[in-house]
Amino acid sequence: MLKGLKIIDLTHRLPGPLAGKILSDMGAEVIKIEDAKHKDPFLSGMFSEFDRSFENWYEELNKKKRILRLDFKAPDIKQLIQQELKGAGGVMLSLSPKLKLNLGLDEVSLRSLNLPLGVVELEASSTHNKAMHDLNALALSGFLSLHIADATTNIVAPPFMPVAGIAFGQQVATQILANIIAARSQNSLVNSVSYLHDTTVSIFHPFWSKELQDQKKSKFLHNGAYPCYSLYRLKDGHYVAVAAVEEKFWSELIEVFKIPLPLERRFETGPKGFNSVSEVFAKLTVNEIENKTKDREMCISIVRKIN
Repeated sequence: MLKGLKIIDLTHRLPGPLAGKILSDMGAEVIKIEDAKHKDPFLSGMFSEFDRSFENWYEELNKKKRILRLDFKAPDIKQLIQQELKGAGGVMLSLSPKLKLNLGLDEVSLRSLNLPLGVVELEASSTHNKAMHDLNALALSGFLSLHIADATTNIVAPPFMPVAGIAFGQQVATQILANIIAARSQNSLVNSVSYLHDTTVSIFHPFWSKELQDQKKSKFLHNGAYPCYSLYRLKDGHYVAVAAVEEKFWSELIEVFKIPLPLERRFETGPKGFNSVSEVFAKLTVNEIENKTKDREMCISIVRKIN
């Protein structure tokens, strides 16, 4: 799909490398340039030192790219990077202003190359003058309030995946392609900045709008408001994911499993409806669920607990 498109990736950690992965998965040639001494923090540095999972993330995000490690303090570093920029359609950057200048990747230097380049720079926020991680972006944008709406404990685990960073990476991939199209149309450099916080607000706002926030509404279909869309524990300790929202799926579910919650009550919000479903599944094992649902089109799936 993107065969023949060359992207230079000078980003690190999650969002930029994820954007590069998306582009490489679509056929683009993505060259990730790293400092030979410091590399990517997920591979070498604080992150990998306290949690080796980040090394796995690094491998997964970058395995289709060509990794080029250069001495960022070498006297000919600008020339080496300019060599890589030849034939490139886009550049992704998450570098300090000083490092961009030293590498010849500041806007003045890039414009002097007279190349049609689409450039995206990754930054934290256009409105908050502070560094931030995924959890900060979710908190500052207000959406983490949904996660703690029913919390009563002193400690609450964060969301199960870095959803803000993942959304940001997808936005960066979209933005770099838009900039490349504009750059080729204008035959010049097209540069823009994408922000973690701003993207979080933009992407998640439609699903918890100001109107819904003003209503103090915190429970929805997708975060456990109704018995027809929830997780239930099984007899053997695993869980089952029930997403039988439509009439035909709920009707078949209650017929197969003899659940005493009729069709018209599947959207009840009180504990009684949830308990009537839970009590049925609590007596069944994974094998029994799979046998009962074999060859049936049902919105029900096994969630195996990690032991």
